[in-house]
Amino acid sequence: MSARTLAALAVTLACDVAASQSAGIQRAAWLQGCWEMSTPGRSVEEIWTTPKGGSMIGVGRTIRDGTLAEYEMILLREVGDRLAYEAHPSGQPAATFLSTRVTASELVFEDPAHDFPQQVGYRIDGEAMLAWVSGSQNGKVRRIEFPYKRARCAAP
Repeated sequence: MSARTLAALAVTLACDVAASQSAGIQRAAWLQGCWEMSTPGRSVEEIWTTPKGGSMIGVGRTIRDGTLAEYEMILLREVGDRLAYEAHPSGQPAATFLSTRVTASELVFEDPAHDFPQQVGYRIDGEAMLAWVSGSQNGKVRRIEFPYKRARCAAP
């Protein structure tokens, strides 16, 4: 092969790799935007950026009786052919969960060695999304659900 042919092949392979990597995070693009749930005295919000650079960034906060009770920052990024959900919750150490299921309507991440939760998931259904954390805690199986509705993102 000539040097020119090798160079063209290298560029083609690099483009194919870049395309497949950006397609990885695109599988989670339906998360982007603003989501919220409310109960008397409590509201929970999640906001997700658009997929770029093999990543998405999410932020969440829980307001109880008008006061910030909890917050979390999340980096969702490509790791090989999987997605990594790197959570940074308030008052706790960071934890990374790897995808076990990625479909057009569901994302599931797991870390069996984590204390609680061992699983984080999202499932979309139109303008509604169910998020959950689950696993065992103190020998009991526990699941906490967050039934979100798509919300209008506030502009400054």
